[in-house]
Amino acid sequence: MKLFWKEHVPLLLFYSVQAALVPLLYWLAGEGRPLAIVLYGFLLSTVVLALYLIYRYCQHRELYRRLESPLTVQEELIQPMDEAPLSDAVHKLLCSYDRHFKEQILQLQSGNEQQLVFMNRWVHQMKTPISVIQLLLQELEEPAAESIQEELNRLCKGLEMVLYTARLDRFEQDFAVEAVELRLIVSKVVAGNRKLFIGKGITPVLQISEGLKVYTDAKWLRFMLDQIVVNALNYTVGTGKAITISAEELGNSCKLTVQDQGIGIVKEDLNRVFHPYYTGERGREYSESTGMGLYLVKEVCGRLGHEVTLQSKPGAGTIVTLLFQHRT
Repeated sequence: MKLFWKEHVPLLLFYSVQAALVPLLYWLAGEGRPLAIVLYGFLLSTVVLALYLIYRYCQHRELYRRLESPLTVQEELIQPMDEAPLSDAVHKLLCSYDRHFKEQILQLQSGNEQQLVFMNRWVHQMKTPISVIQLLLQELEEPAAESIQEELNRLCKGLEMVLYTARLDRFEQDFAVEAVELRLIVSKVVAGNRKLFIGKGITPVLQISEGLKVYTDAKWLRFMLDQIVVNALNYTVGTGKAITISAEELGNSCKLTVQDQGIGIVKEDLNRVFHPYYTGERGREYSESTGMGLYLVKEVCGRLGHEVTLQSKPGAGTIVTLLFQHRT
């Protein structure tokens, strides 16, 4: 109703001007018409206007209702409204938009699916030459073999990140929540980065009780922890330092913390570390960051119902915390 009156405000204004002009013209013409006749004419025209407005509202009532309270269900949005010419024209316009946008969505979905298939195949194809290179490394002597192995490890991490990034689009089809033992997953992550720990002279410290379990997806949890641990290793400079991974029970939840003794993050970057491709001042300085690791951790946590927070100070290291709800 409010939209109806807004639309007809100009008509009411013009009618008011007309109603004022007619008596004025009679007065200027000097015709001595009785006031009752003038009022009768004004009343008659007002009744005609009211009937027109009532007819107009009844004719487009459904149109006004939908415009004032837009529907969220697409099927209801494009349902016919009434047989009035204006409503019918609006309905046809909405249907044409619907067809156009559906075609665009189908094209985008098809393109994304092809890109995802290509990405998955490409990643798996890259694993073959990597395996061959690793076999050939056994015939080389140190330190050349060690340097090449280090670069291969980085390449493997990059390919893994590409693969998991592509899988995010189909996350609903690629996860299974179950009771997962935290210490077992953390141990696998530490073992997978053993050479990086040894190469940097950093000691992993695990403070997780045996048998502590949380509800999550083991594969995605291992991926998240790997991103966090690799970040901690990349930004921890100097030997003799440690990365501490601990877990604490909090009622019906569990808090997993990864604390390093690295270079830390400046205050200006703390609010943007979870943004995609954002490397920050430290990342540009050390050229170790892709800007995607913590972003992917945030995305996966959100989809699994976990929480991730980060605390850091320059020179004092970084603490990344994962909060799991409804632990077993």
